[in-house]
Amino acid sequence: MTSNPTLRVARPTDNLEAVIHFYEQGLGLKVLYRFEDHDSFDGVMLGREGAPYHLEFTRAQGHAAGRAPTQDNLLVFYLPDTGDWNTAVQSMRDAGYQPVPAFNPYWDRDGLTFEDPDGYRIVLQHAAWTR
Repeated sequence: MTSNPTLRVARPTDNLEAVIHFYEQGLGLKVLYRFEDHDSFDGVMLGREGAPYHLEFTRAQGHAAGRAPTQDNLLVFYLPDTGDWNTAVQSMRDAGYQPVPAFNPYWDRDGLTFEDPDGYRIVLQHAAWTR
């Protein structure tokens, strides 16, 4: 690839509205697009306007998606600015979510881990990505 592609992380859920609340109210992402009954799927794309990534969550009518297979299924958000990190953590707490111990203790050194309604986890990492 010679250009920077847009990244979509897509996964199914049995708890569409609860997942939207977690990522919208807790993480601060915006609903970019929402659809209903598209070939028996409902879904939503959440992200930030103009960002080269977004998350898609879908619910298939008549199909159970289940929970995360492990506690180490992570999305990591690097927030090196202390103010930005504190704001993100407080937003999660204000939305009703409390940190959980990370499966890999590495993430507890400079970050906090939160679990969404399906058991998937995000890490708010108070560090810069330097690689």
